[in-house]
Amino acid sequence: MRNDILERKTFLLKKNAANPTKTLLFKTAKNGTTAKMAKAPKALPEILFITSYPNRECGIATYSQDLIHAIQNKFGETYALKVCALEGKGKEYKYPEEVKYVLQTSDLMRYYAMAQKINEDKKIRLVLVQHEFGLFGGECGDYYLKLLALINKPVITNFHTVLPNPDDKRKEDIKEIARLSAAVIVMTETSAAILQNDYGVSPDKIQVIHHGTHLVKFQGPTVKNERYHFGDRFVFSTFGLLNSGKCIETALDALPTIISKFPNVLYLIIGKTHPNVKAEEGEKYRNFLEDKVVQLGLQGHVKFIDKYLDLDELLAYLQRTNIYLFTSKDPFQAVSGTFSYAMASGCPIISTPIPHAIEMLKDGAGLIVDFQDPNQLAQAVIRLLYDPILLEQMKLNGLHKIAPTSWENSAIAHVELINKHIKISSKKIRYSLPKLSLEHLKRLTTETGMIQFSKVSVPDIASGYTLDDNARALIAVAKHYQITGDKDDLRLIKIYLDFIEFCQQEDGTFMNYVDHDGNYYDKNKDENLEDSNGRALWALGEFCSYDCLFSYGDLRRAELAFEKMLPNIPNLSSPRAIAFAIKGLYHYNIKNNDVAVQNLITELADNLVSKFRGVSDAKWMWFEDYLTYANSVLPEAMLYAYLATGNTVFEKTAVMSFDFLLSVIYKDKKIKVVSNQGWQSKGKGSHPYGEQPIDVAYTVRTLGLFYDTFNDKSYLKKMRNAFDWYLGKNHLNTVVYNPCTGGCYDGLEEHHVNLNQGAESTVSYLMARLAMDKYFDKNNIIYMPQQAIEYQVQMANELTYY
Repeated sequence: MRNDILERKTFLLKKNAANPTKTLLFKTAKNGTTAKMAKAPKALPEILFITSYPNRECGIATYSQDLIHAIQNKFGETYALKVCALEGKGKEYKYPEEVKYVLQTSDLMRYYAMAQKINEDKKIRLVLVQHEFGLFGGECGDYYLKLLALINKPVITNFHTVLPNPDDKRKEDIKEIARLSAAVIVMTETSAAILQNDYGVSPDKIQVIHHGTHLVKFQGPTVKNERYHFGDRFVFSTFGLLNSGKCIETALDALPTIISKFPNVLYLIIGKTHPNVKAEEGEKYRNFLEDKVVQLGLQGHVKFIDKYLDLDELLAYLQRTNIYLFTSKDPFQAVSGTFSYAMASGCPIISTPIPHAIEMLKDGAGLIVDFQDPNQLAQAVIRLLYDPILLEQMKLNGLHKIAPTSWENSAIAHVELINKHIKISSKKIRYSLPKLSLEHLKRLTTETGMIQFSKVSVPDIASGYTLDDNARALIAVAKHYQITGDKDDLRLIKIYLDFIEFCQQEDGTFMNYVDHDGNYYDKNKDENLEDSNGRALWALGEFCSYDCLFSYGDLRRAELAFEKMLPNIPNLSSPRAIAFAIKGLYHYNIKNNDVAVQNLITELADNLVSKFRGVSDAKWMWFEDYLTYANSVLPEAMLYAYLATGNTVFEKTAVMSFDFLLSVIYKDKKIKVVSNQGWQSKGKGSHPYGEQPIDVAYTVRTLGLFYDTFNDKSYLKKMRNAFDWYLGKNHLNTVVYNPCTGGCYDGLEEHHVNLNQGAESTVSYLMARLAMDKYFDKNNIIYMPQQAIEYQVQMANELTYY
């Protein structure tokens, strides 16, 4: 044991007391003591959802619960979300706690009473209604109009069905619903066009928000779940509450032709009979299908799964599915939740031409066949089974097409719309911090090191390894261990240290690229590896600063590798390599306090100051004639140089350059880092799209350091704003971090995210998320000073030291 726990606690207290960052409910008395104050929580604005709701078995009920959970998970303490559950005559259900009211839909007088309750309930700020004609009483569900006309608060109506060519009554009802609603939501562009053209609804009233989908871990072609594997059979599936509208007999009639070419097919028909259908006609339709299976001799090729599956089980079946068959015979079906779930699970889809399918399957994401045409369906299936490359490409195309519809993105879109009508200050809308997760980082890590790239979330071992990624991973996992004390981190740290040592050459410098067999790539000789060497120095130096946290052996290995590189540092010329080196030297010298190291920091910082003075002017306060990647590390390094030496020239340069950078990358209250599609040159603009997660991460970390140094809360506010980029506060209003996999998408482009979740983006996100933990609680609320100190002491108490 190199230092005892008390010494570590003292270090933490001194470090954090110098720049207190967090107290929420504390007050300083006259005698100087600190006492807790009671603070009554403020009532959150309440949103009331009028909808069917579980435990009622209904597609809209499931949809609503998924949406509510998504908004709650995404925005935490921004709203209170409540439900008015719709019940048919003679139906009663047990509901979860968010259900505040129940409306018996067949009794008109109950609508009047409910409107009065809503109007008198001062907590309710807005009402969001899930509309389907069959959910409400009256002719074509027109009791809803009575309710809507009486509510004196903003109402948003979500149309789940929009029928073209309406009769006069339906047209007038929908027009009146739209007129009385603050806004209407539809789930396809086709439905929006029908509302405008057939019903005369103003486009200003219409918002398209696609049916939400669950983020699913992309398994890749070789991953097997034995329970749902079904051997080497080609698996087709259809799921949902069974009813004749699904026209599953079309698929059954197509099977004999398919089986003649591919005898090992299996068709899964998943789901219970729809409760309303069962109440009216029992199992008539299921019996009809079962009889057809026997008539066609398909008993060994069809499996009925007659139950209502929980989400995990359903997704497991869908992930095993080779082709999803959507055979609805209703040309007016606007949207299908089952279709969306299948697409999000990576299923290539063959579908009849409902509007939802036409929109989603274009651009190579699936195939369209005519209604009730088993021959077309059979030929489409055979085509895909004969072409596995096309089948795999269709799966990837579908995943990219469906990604923007995730429930996380749906939550963002709903909140954007809600806030147009209830005027909540943007300062009160907070994205919740995701839980810390190393799941994808571990998936990317082999016994050799961290794999460079992924295909979606599946590590691509052929891409090999880089020093860059393993150096960043060492920084991130060491910080994670400091915060959590997770013993499994120690195994990862050893792997990353081993890899860095492997990359170091006899002269102390480092190679960057290693193939999957552990050989150096030839391109190590062709590329300038200064920045990679700088990153290695940063990682080793920062690791050395955790003095008593890790074993003596691991710390000594890092020190020796760091010291072996020291003679090469004066030769660095790249501004970013110099900046990374300064960061590493600063952290290395926290415990060593070596004058020679401090002099080296001064030498490197003087170099950056010289570059700054040679280029900067009143409108361009920067170190180069262009802004490229990892820009924030330059002012960050200058600030570290000031903290190490006390040289105010370094401090001034840090502040001026960082203020300039922030003025460039913060626009319209959002961060927009410099594009990797075209750097920003002096006096010119940059390419508007192509943002990388790593640049946001470096900005988050630098903002934290500037706040620690200057105690200026504007840095913390920008820090939260920058981190929210990963959570959806970007020009696409889409998530860049995937909470399902624990991975981060590789880039934000003009119209889409790059769904691949490689090492650089995933580790960069983790570094940013770990930095947030010091300053913000799970609801993204800034801590105050006393809490920060107590947080650090608690962290020290919980850790195990060697």
